Amino acid sequence: MKDRQELAKTWEIFVTTGTLNPDEVPLAISDSWQRCRNAGVNPFGGPSHDVLEASELTKLLSRKKNLISLTRPFMENLYNFVAGSGFIVILADENGYIMETLGDQDTHQMSLESNLVPGSRWIEEKAGTNGIGTALIMKNPVQVSGEEHYCQNIHLWTCSAAPIFNDNGQMLGILQMSGPSHASNKHTLGMVVAAVKAIEEQLRVQQKNRELILLNSRLNSIFTTMSDGVIIVDPNGIIEKVNPSSELILSNTKDKIEGAHIETLFPNIPRIKEMLHSDRPFSNIEVMVESARGQHIHCLASGATLKDDQGLSSGGAIIVNPINKIKKLVNRFSGAEARFEFSDIIGKGSELQEAIRVAALAAESDSSILLEGESGTGKEVFAQAIHNRSHRRGGPFVALNCAAIPRELMGSELFGYVEGAFTGAYRGGRPGKFELASGGTLFLDEIGDMTQGKQGSLLRAIQEKQIVRIGDNNVIPVDVRIICATNKNLRGAVGKGTFREDLFYRLNVITINLPPLRDHTEDIPLLFEHFLEEISQRLNMKIDNYEPDIIPALKHYAWPGNIRELQNTVERMLCVTHGNHLSVQDLPAEIISRQPLKDRGADVGSTSNEPGAGGARERRRHLREEKESQEITEMLEQYGGNISMVSRQMGVSRNTLYRKIKQYNILL
Repeated sequence: MKDRQELAKTWEIFVTTGTLNPDEVPLAISDSWQRCRNAGVNPFGGPSHDVLEASELTKLLSRKKNLISLTRPFMENLYNFVAGSGFIVILADENGYIMETLGDQDTHQMSLESNLVPGSRWIEEKAGTNGIGTALIMKNPVQVSGEEHYCQNIHLWTCSAAPIFNDNGQMLGILQMSGPSHASNKHTLGMVVAAVKAIEEQLRVQQKNRELILLNSRLNSIFTTMSDGVIIVDPNGIIEKVNPSSELILSNTKDKIEGAHIETLFPNIPRIKEMLHSDRPFSNIEVMVESARGQHIHCLASGATLKDDQGLSSGGAIIVNPINKIKKLVNRFSGAEARFEFSDIIGKGSELQEAIRVAALAAESDSSILLEGESGTGKEVFAQAIHNRSHRRGGPFVALNCAAIPRELMGSELFGYVEGAFTGAYRGGRPGKFELASGGTLFLDEIGDMTQGKQGSLLRAIQEKQIVRIGDNNVIPVDVRIICATNKNLRGAVGKGTFREDLFYRLNVITINLPPLRDHTEDIPLLFEHFLEEISQRLNMKIDNYEPDIIPALKHYAWPGNIRELQNTVERMLCVTHGNHLSVQDLPAEIISRQPLKDRGADVGSTSNEPGAGGARERRRHLREEKESQEITEMLEQYGGNISMVSRQMGVSRNTLYRKIKQYNILL
């Protein structure tokens, strides 16, 4: 009682004079009194009158419902220790608003008078030094008893409060026990602190559970949505779980797969046994899986053991992928895709248009096609266009130049090989072009250069729709459409006995003849314009115009290398020209030398001192430009200014047409 009387005098001196002997009160209390005095808190005023509206309190309780429900059992345990002693247990939020109270009936009336009710705010600025408000500022447990409260009207209370933190150090609320000041006991604060520690531990457990649930949900989502097949087995090899992709790959339902032994799917695979019994993982081994439909599915499989929390094996996980899926990825990133469409083939010559017509019709079937034509006539462009028009356009397009492969390697290129098949074989083996092209198109260029021995192997693969890798016994089904190309007379080769007759008739279901460029020279201007625009963009060059005499010079040349040679010629001209103008002098010497003398006299024999020749050339250029300008103007009028239609009819690109319109000052 004497201590309380002395404390009361100390409090009275401080609130009236501001003078305080630090030794007379605990440091936490003296600091709080000073804060309250500086904040202008009325020491003789009543308790906090800052109370939330009912709607705001409802929002607060909803937002903090998890903390309230988790804390309530601990509040009940605390109350059971002090039931009947006049104490009340209080939970406040991190802003000092009371959210929950639990206490004796007698204490309940006392708490109403002191406004210790849900919704009231007990921060120091509103209620002076008190358990909730002071603990909020200190961020540590605190006990405030009797006259230690800054406001006189709550000197009858003793408060023991401790803040509640989560794992991130964020304060979530305050737990407090309040009762009559005469019942103050240091053990009360210890009880509150112990309860808060238990609450924080429960929060940690709850957070870990949430994280585990989230992690499990994410792993399950990955397991069910990943495109790879996943098979989980126990230590005895019994299949415990498969994902939906496994069901698709195996053409079976999980009800029929789960519970079976892994040997039923992968018989006689030693690596799987080693994984389960010796903890030895494996990766990318080739396996043949028999589906529920009796089909043999060629797959790549990888596996690893699964460990429990003791580090002991709890089974294993096997990842399965159809090898066709892997091949599609390989083809995609190795450039084994068809880029050209029929619309990319430039030219209006009758023979070329007939070849396009037949090729477009042939694309609709799966019959073998033989493309005949000189080198450089665009046989692979046609092959790609056929593939892209066919129902196989979603599959791979794989090309093999038979003339570029050494004879001893042709078999491995076509059919692949297994590890150790021959000296220099890659570890793990390698699929051949037939496997890589399965589901799509295999383009065999220069087929006439294939040896007779390999011709027989090719014939068997086409007829039986299956291959065997070199050094292996496993039969691999393949589904390919064959397009062949040659610049030789295959029928004549059959007569000479250098090409198998049975293979010739197997390949020669539909023959398409591609004309040499010299037979459709009317397409040279279109091709020249196309290559000029395409290559100048690639070389980052800007060509404003070119001499009209270039076109006649190109037409008079025989083009033994056909369209490919013309393309190379345009690139060569762009590389040697000066400025942004192409002249006849930029043409290769062999092309200039083929011009009639009357057409090339001014170019190769005249100099700048011979104005007559230059004037004639200028007049010819002017006439051509005038004619071209008139043609563009008439077609623009005919198609109502539709640039796309005009460019299509003229056989030039939109960019070229725009350049011509600008050059001739044609009004749109």
